[in-house]
Amino acid sequence: MDVIRGDHPAALERCDAARNRKLLLDAARALMAQRTPEEITTEDIAAAAGVGKGTLFRRFGSRAGLMIELLDDDERALQQAFMFGPPPLGPDADPLQRLLAFGRERLRFVHGHRGVLEQVSRDPGARYNAAFAVLHTHVRMLLESAATTGDLDVQADALLALLDADYVAYQLDARAQTMDSVASSWESLAHKLCGR
Repeated sequence: MDVIRGDHPAALERCDAARNRKLLLDAARALMAQRTPEEITTEDIAAAAGVGKGTLFRRFGSRAGLMIELLDDDERALQQAFMFGPPPLGPDADPLQRLLAFGRERLRFVHGHRGVLEQVSRDPGARYNAAFAVLHTHVRMLLESAATTGDLDVQADALLALLDADYVAYQLDARAQTMDSVASSWESLAHKLCGR
């Protein structure tokens, strides 16, 4: 088996590909903080990343491919935070406090990724994917740790439904709620389910 040294062209290409991936994802994140995903073109992302449009297509295949990978990348970061990060979101905190911290953090995530999540949610297979399964397992585990009684799967489903991108968008747009009022409603239900 040949070992590829760090100065070998194949190793350099992998380094360049990893660098370009990060540049493109960071550029897309920055643009999404300013505009909706529909308003962002591949040209905008490539220009903000300082790479050619062809680099974006070679790495992600399409604009949709980049957005899905961005969502996946950020989902993994959130998972790391609630599984291994500091309290109250991470371990070593009271289960109810962890659940409340999770709700606030997930709501921020949904709000920040709203456009992409709304597009992805049109496909039920994409909506209830592996990332959703991790979120459901986490919420269910926190409910169980908080000594919640009843059908924990249904209760986890109910809590996660209130953090769904379409539901949050409806509350903010049609019902003129604020992020604080949506978070307060979610926390009220979490308190009731945990009996405190």
